[in-house]
Amino acid sequence: MKNFLSALFHRPQLPPADFSVLNADMHSHLIPGIDDGAQTLEDSLHLIRGLNELGYKKFITTPHVISDHYRNTPEIILLGLKTVQDAVKRENIPVEIHAAAEYYLDADFEKKIVAGELLTFGNHYVLVEISFLNAPENFDRVLSLLFKYGHRMALAHAERYPFWYNLEKYKELKHKGVLLQVNINSLGGYYSGISKKIAETLIDNEMVDLLGTDCHKTEDIEKLKKCATLPYLHRVINSGRLLNGKL
Repeated sequence: MKNFLSALFHRPQLPPADFSVLNADMHSHLIPGIDDGAQTLEDSLHLIRGLNELGYKKFITTPHVISDHYRNTPEIILLGLKTVQDAVKRENIPVEIHAAAEYYLDADFEKKIVAGELLTFGNHYVLVEISFLNAPENFDRVLSLLFKYGHRMALAHAERYPFWYNLEKYKELKHKGVLLQVNINSLGGYYSGISKKIAETLIDNEMVDLLGTDCHKTEDIEKLKKCATLPYLHRVINSGRLLNGKL
């Protein structure tokens, strides 16, 4: 009995997951001074080095675009990207860095779609976040509009929207063609216990399409290191279902 209890409560820890298997991180905030992520170029380089040490070789960084807060345009984002790319090359950091954006589904988002102002990644994917308080009334209309203009929605940190916390809703989203992106640090419970549970449920049901770090600050890298040994992270990385490897 003693040996059984000892084995139960002292299970061997998994080795850190190999983040290089993912190929690309497609959700981060690495361009300095344009949102709530890196504030200086030194911050950007520090974060990129930290992520590279975890195994990442490619980044598609995604600054916030929010009409009443972060009024980033493709021109602002791409100019900032060039600054980071030049610094990475100068510092000989062995990574590739590109940019898309994390679009907030607000009143101006539909106008951006029609005007062709979206920065996309992968196969015309658009990273979209919504309010954490309630689902937008125009969600289905925006989804149809994205498809009309040749895009596909990737829902940012899909596990973090409390009003959708049931499996049937996620099945409905998948049926409508929405790609579900999960933040790695959700698996460590760093946003909330329920977000962790939903992330695990999505993995259990093979519904996760993309993994992202959503890296803003140094603390996020430290959390990623702690998440690296989690069984659920190993499962989803080794599932062969993630689209990260094709980005």
